[in-house]
Amino acid sequence: MSTTLYFREGSSDKVYQTDIVPDGDRFHVTFAYGRRGATLQTGTKTTKPVPRDEAERIAGKLISAKLAKGYTPAEDGTPYRGNGNEGRDSGIRCQLLNSVDEDQLPRLLGDSRHVLQEKHDGKRILIHKIGKEVHGINRRGLFVSLPAPIVAAAMAIPTDFLIDGEAIGDVLHAFDLLEISGHDARQRSYIDRLTGLLCILDVTSAIRPVRTVVEPDEKQALFESLRAGGAEGVVFKDRDSCYTPGRPNSGGFQLKFKFVTTGSFIVAAVNKRRSVALVLLDGGRRVPAGNVTIPPDQDIPEPGDILEVRFLYAFPESGSIYQPVCLGKRDDIDESECHVGQLKYKDQGVAA
Repeated sequence: MSTTLYFREGSSDKVYQTDIVPDGDRFHVTFAYGRRGATLQTGTKTTKPVPRDEAERIAGKLISAKLAKGYTPAEDGTPYRGNGNEGRDSGIRCQLLNSVDEDQLPRLLGDSRHVLQEKHDGKRILIHKIGKEVHGINRRGLFVSLPAPIVAAAMAIPTDFLIDGEAIGDVLHAFDLLEISGHDARQRSYIDRLTGLLCILDVTSAIRPVRTVVEPDEKQALFESLRAGGAEGVVFKDRDSCYTPGRPNSGGFQLKFKFVTTGSFIVAAVNKRRSVALVLLDGGRRVPAGNVTIPPDQDIPEPGDILEVRFLYAFPESGSIYQPVCLGKRDDIDESECHVGQLKYKDQGVAA
């Protein structure tokens, strides 16, 4: 049983879906929510399967709460599909990238060793297809629900696979192939994995490969085009490198450069007028990082939640960020990633 509700008021356009998913002779209750057209936040209300009447009671309570807030049923929108594993640890971990400064760009753009790809501003998702089952996995390694078009695109691929990518709405922009036909590909070179990825994907599908260029003139042209077009940034990948889960202490074979500054912040308190106070970790301490206003189309977060925030720079004296814009809540990262090392300060060559 699946129920989808929608809320529209002013600039708000949100969707909420709850599903009752079979697991043997019992059931899970899963949910997905967020802005219409965006990649939804997902979760489960049942840590273990429950009898159907209990699942219906839990789902009914969720639906009633949303109806009381002004949500109404509708027929359009992108349904999400769960499989009862949501929130469980998959045992699979993704490779995380370190950032590079602008002074390293000439080297990375000028060689043929590193390929260049657009860094999409979406949600990190791995897709694991085994037989007739398709699983979504977030950057923390937890199972998550997937938009139905992505599930359908995965089922249309005849072989089993594990693909890494960035989801935007109901499209996964795929950039790596970790497993194919039951074989682990992580130790193969990146250019080999990319070739395998291109062989199984259709550019018109809901799972499509990211554009990749290798030669210096092509990299420079794409870099300038993406920067001028307002993209989030670019990724450089050593064509001979293997896939290593986790993040290196520094450097690495896969690097990112952002055209805009963003960071992950912990909500310390809820202020008046849709504003929240932010903190970051500095060693074992939590230090203030300023405030950010929550847009009307986003729900007010709670203390302890993690927000992704775009900002111009941070003041070195106070650590507060300047011109912050809340991009949304993050449920796929740990508090340990919300550290002061994300900040770029005004006196580090950042223009006011």
